[in-house]
Amino acid sequence: MQKKDHPKQEHRKYIRLNSVFPVQFRILSLDGKRFLSDWLQGFTNNIGRGGICLSVNNLNTGLAQILKDQQAKISLEIEMPITRNPISALARVVWMEDAVSEANRYIIGLSYEEIDRSQNNKIVRYAWTKKTFVPAVLSVIIMLGLGFVLNSFINIKLINGNKALVEQLVKILQESSIAKQKIKEIAKDRQDLQIKIQALQSRIHTLEGEKAKGEEIKQLNPQIKKLTGEKDALQEQLIAIQRRENAVTEELLCLDKRKATLEKANLDKMYGWLQAHQNPRTGLIMSFEGDSDIENWAFTYDQALALQAYINCSDLERARKMLDFFQKRAKTIDGRFLNAYYVNDGTPAEYVVHSGPNIWLGIAIAQYTKRTQDFNYLNLAEDIAQATIYLQNRDADGGIPGGPNIEWYSTEHNLDAYAFFNMLYKITGKQEYVRARDKVLGWLVKHTYDKIDIPIKRGKGDSTIATDTYAWSIAAIGPEKLEQLGMNPDRIIEFAEQNCSVEVTYVRPESQNIKIKGFDFAPQRHVARGGVVSSEWTAQMVLAFKIMADFYYKKGMIAKARSYELKGDAYLAELGNMIISSPSPSGQGESCLPYATQDYVDTGHGWMTPKGNRTGSVAGTAYTIFAYYKYNPLELKE
Repeated sequence: MQKKDHPKQEHRKYIRLNSVFPVQFRILSLDGKRFLSDWLQGFTNNIGRGGICLSVNNLNTGLAQILKDQQAKISLEIEMPITRNPISALARVVWMEDAVSEANRYIIGLSYEEIDRSQNNKIVRYAWTKKTFVPAVLSVIIMLGLGFVLNSFINIKLINGNKALVEQLVKILQESSIAKQKIKEIAKDRQDLQIKIQALQSRIHTLEGEKAKGEEIKQLNPQIKKLTGEKDALQEQLIAIQRRENAVTEELLCLDKRKATLEKANLDKMYGWLQAHQNPRTGLIMSFEGDSDIENWAFTYDQALALQAYINCSDLERARKMLDFFQKRAKTIDGRFLNAYYVNDGTPAEYVVHSGPNIWLGIAIAQYTKRTQDFNYLNLAEDIAQATIYLQNRDADGGIPGGPNIEWYSTEHNLDAYAFFNMLYKITGKQEYVRARDKVLGWLVKHTYDKIDIPIKRGKGDSTIATDTYAWSIAAIGPEKLEQLGMNPDRIIEFAEQNCSVEVTYVRPESQNIKIKGFDFAPQRHVARGGVVSSEWTAQMVLAFKIMADFYYKKGMIAKARSYELKGDAYLAELGNMIISSPSPSGQGESCLPYATQDYVDTGHGWMTPKGNRTGSVAGTAYTIFAYYKYNPLELKE
């Protein structure tokens, strides 16, 4: 005889769900030929492969007794969320219990006699899914929550560490500046003492000469003794000053060692900032992180600079990602790239086309081709060159206008074009690029290098002083070629320093006031806003100083070369005071440079500096990296 399961044992065969669903049922006679009831409503939240557990309210007492006596069967219409139509089944009563909490409520355990196997499988799969779904989701939520907390903790530590690195560099630079000032003051005191000692020594020598000639010894000896005593006292002071000078010099040497380490660490972080902000879909980088007005804008010129930073650091996969965007996805007008695109999807941010950004992109491709010997993107550079030559051929003097349908001519764009055509000639050997290069140079000599009082004009018929035209003349044409043209490269550098170098108070993001010396966009006297240090244009001048140093080292003029080198190093150190921590979550506090020491002020050249005192600039950051590594973006290195 088969052993009957106890109701409690039967309960274990069902899967408990966390939600109920309706079941319609009718009570049938045991032979299945008669309906003993109309359609009744029940609910189930327990399911098994062999049956279900049904909850019924307000069941007729007589029907309830028939079911308890197992003298009837039940026809079921199970409403499952996973099926469009109810699932039909025929079941027998296995057990039945009165609900403890409510009167006339019963719990009925049913075993299927008839049910479609595939439909039954659906019910069971649904039951197991419901059973395991919530714990699984909770587990995932807990895991994600723990991951978020851990990641937040790591990010906070990373951000704080990066901020501390910037703060340490600024502190060291300030201490170094104070030490240098002390050395200057001590050196002046030392020189004054040495002059006094020499004067006393001269007087003593004169008196001893008079004494030797037989002058009255009684009168001379006391004077000589007094002067000798004064000289000895001064010499003791001189010894003390020399000791102080040695101590401060030693302190400065230690500071310089720490500064060099921190500078390198921050330069690495600055490059990390360029890496962190490259969009994985488009390969583009937001030009100004922190200015909400141009948020998500990628200016083509800035992309060309970042691209060269990647190339110089052999980060070729990132370089190719950006190049692929311009080769395959970027919208153009008449074959020319727009000035700006949106970072996230690469759509145009503004429908403006200028010659300079296109030429700079061509320069970056030329640098990539030379560095890697990968010629997959050279056609793109040559397309840019042909579009530029087309504009050049429309000008009688061979100059490059600001863009198609633009009448003004910029010295900056023509310097870019000179460098670009020169690079393409070196890579391809094509004479058309020599002709285009020489025509540009002729235009520069005729229209921008023709004033005695101002060595370089901003453009054709435009005598405005623009600092970058001075730095880029050195970088694009080179000191040697400038001398051949009758230009004085020393005078170019001196003029820029005399007219565009400024010292300003920079209010750092943490409200610390720091004096910074660097280069403005234009002479301070020409703009009402007062002096502003541009990180990008100061870095351009640093590079120009270093190019001049190399020029004179090759000539064997060591003192002059060293003078330029020291100036470049000094201005580069000043830029260290401008380094800020990235303000965005993705930046993780990585180091970067703002565009200028003041936000939203007139540059003097028709545009404003970005908004925000913590706005990181791709151009300022990239050019400072160039200056540090002595990388000239306007010259192909053999």
